Formats: sequence, structure tokens, C-alpha cells
Amino acid sequence: MARGRPTVELVLTEDEREVLERYVRRGTTAQRLALRAQIVLLCARGLQNQKVAKRLRVSAHTVGKWRGRFAECRLDGLIDEPRPGAPRSISDDDVEAAVVRTLETTPKGATHWSTRDLAKAVGIGKSSVQRIWHAFGLKPHRTESFQLSKDPQLIEKVRDIVGLYMSPPENAMILCVDEKSQIQALNRTQPLLPLRPGQIERRTHDYERHGTITLFAALDILTGKVVGECYPRHRAVEFRKFLDEIDANVPAHLDVHIVLDNYATHKAPIIKSWLAKRPRYHLHFTPTKGSWINQVERWFGLLTQRAIKRGAHCSVASLKTAIEEFMAAHNDDPKPFVWTKSADDILASIARFATRTSAVVLGKK
Repeated sequence: MARGRPTVELVLTEDEREVLERYVRRGTTAQRLALRAQIVLLCARGLQNQKVAKRLRVSAHTVGKWRGRFAECRLDGLIDEPRPGAPRSISDDDVEAAVVRTLETTPKGATHWSTRDLAKAVGIGKSSVQRIWHAFGLKPHRTESFQLSKDPQLIEKVRDIVGLYMSPPENAMILCVDEKSQIQALNRTQPLLPLRPGQIERRTHDYERHGTITLFAALDILTGKVVGECYPRHRAVEFRKFLDEIDANVPAHLDVHIVLDNYATHKAPIIKSWLAKRPRYHLHFTPTKGSWINQVERWFGLLTQRAIKRGAHCSVASLKTAIEEFMAAHNDDPKPFVWTKSADDILASIARFATRTSAVVLGKK
């Protein structure tokens, strides 16, 4: 005596078989749809539910379900039906109003919208505003700064410096030089509470000042090593002393190309006199407001983040020691920064940004 429900026999047309095989073969097919297509194809070969389930590592109930769905609705039966849910409560007009207000207006007495203020103004929920902002990539609570160089020789200077980075001349050393001025020796008014399991490091918000110091640094772009010296001030006199320090650390047979900014200290008469006596030195000035092209600024960022920002220094001497220790540790295992963007890429990026910025400014007039 037969037991259980009889198995439905599946017979596929050529078109159906082609579609199912495409579902299985195509990498972009959803996994659940590809599995259902495999079930149907195996069932169409005459295999029983138990054997199909064992081969695909699913339950026999799952195989029976999709065998029956295909037999009843064919290919359409493999597609999930829309699930029931609450009707949409926010219209397209509400979405448009939220986006337009976010982009084109500001709330009374404030510079930007908050989710609560906009929800109240538009008449929708705060969570709905959050979803709309997320969908359109709107972040009114965030802001970024920018600076466009007005240097009339911007193009020439960018090509000159990037050319040094990407195609260094032979028998030469390229140094990125700058000073990090007015580094403050700060000490918290109470001792730091150290890191421990379940608790981040804590410190007081207020601090005591114990003087300032200026660091002159020169980064060798080929090796990543840094020559640095701390001075109480950052005048032309100190810069000349630092050039002597560089000269003592550079092999005498190499030409020296120095990338530096347009600070007046770098163009003082005593600096010009020093350079005139040493023809192997060549200066390459960065564009005005273009410190981003000087690689030593990236190293200054590492110094700030790792040795200064969270440090506690009760004297200038303590701060100087911390800077020298960071520099020594860096030079023990130096890693050069890898410059990847060509001058053409940089200038094209600047042009695109300037075009977009001009369009926004002109549009507001």
C-alpha cells in the first residue's frame, strides 16, 4: 500500500531549462533563486525529493515545496511574492520637501538642520528624516574645509615638485623641509587615568602651558628618514642653523633638491647667501596655500597623532625629549611615503573642484 503524497513529475520546456540553467550559472543571481533553480533541474531529471535534498544539503520539505510551486506556477513560482506590510505613510511630496529644505534653507536661528527640527518643519517623523538623509547622502551636521591656491605659478610648481617625487634625478637627494612651529608643552591639571579593560584612557579637559618649541624637519623621500632639530624660535637664523645640520648629514657628492613653502624665513638674505656658496642645493617652492604637496607635512601629522596630542609635558625639555624619541624610533625603521598621483591627475582634480565650486557660488548669486 502506497504511503504519503505522490511526487509531482516535472517536465521542462527548452526555454524553461535555459532560464533555470542561466540562474544557476550566473554569478549575480541571488543564492536563494539559484538554489530553487537547482532543485527544479534535479527534479526534472527524475530524482526523488530525498535524493535531491541530500545532494543539495537541504530538507526534503524544501525540495517538495519548490517542486510543487514550479509545477503550479512554472518559473514565476520561484520568485518571492511581495510580503504584506503596513501601507506607505510618507508620500513622494514629503520626501521632496525634506530634501529641498535640507539643501536650500536653514532653520531659524541655526546654521543647519537637525533631524528633530526638520521633522517638525516638514511634518514627518525623526526616523523618517534620518532614512531620507541616508538615502540621498545628506549630512548637514558635517562640514569640511577647503583651500584653493591662487598662486599664478600653480601649474608650473605642481609639475616641478611632482616630477621630483615620481622621477627623482640621479645622484641627488630630495628633501621635504618645513618647520612645525609653536608646539606647546601641555600638561593636564590632574594625572591621566590609564587604559584598562573596559575603560579607555581618560584625562581632564583643562591643561597648563609650559612653553613652546619649534621643530625643523627634513624628510628624505627615497628612504623615509628624517633629519630634525628643535629650536626655541623659528627665525631665519634658526633655519640657517638647520641648513647646516642638513649639510652635515648629506653626502658631499650628491645634489640636494629641497621642497619647501614660501615662508619669509626661507627667503631671507642670510639664507640666499648660504645657498649662493653651495651651488649643489636647489630650492623648489610649493604653491601658495599648497602645503599638501610637501610630504613632510604627512610626517608632522604622524608626530602629532602619536607623540604630541596625547602627551603630557611639564616642560619644554620633556616635550623635546618626546619629539626626539619619536624621530629616533621612526629612523630605526623608516618607511617612505609613496606618491601615486601624477601632475596631470592633480591638476585635473583641482580643475573639477574649481568648476563645481564656481557653479555653486554663481548659483547662489
